[in-house]
Amino acid sequence: MKIDILKVAKLANLRIGDDEKNELETQLTAILDYIEKLKELKTENIEETSQVTNLENVTREDSYVPSLKQNEALSNASKKHEGFFEVEAILE
Repeated sequence: MKIDILKVAKLANLRIGDDEKNELETQLTAILDYIEKLKELKTENIEETSQVTNLENVTREDSYVPSLKQNEALSNASKKHEGFFEVEAILE
């Protein structure tokens, strides 16, 4: 199966270099070939499943636990602004 990796990269909004092109094309082709091989399996009499361990989620009831008051939470803050933590911007 021939893959146009540049078209796939464009659709995925990815920039790939020439050095990556051949490697990614080989990998994607191998993945798609394997999927084609899986399609050959006879699965008509196999029950669908989403997991195979038969484990179930263990949950507990939500419980209320008192937390810090706002002034207590802010007591050790190096910078605060109008009742909130103030931090340096990480995005421009």
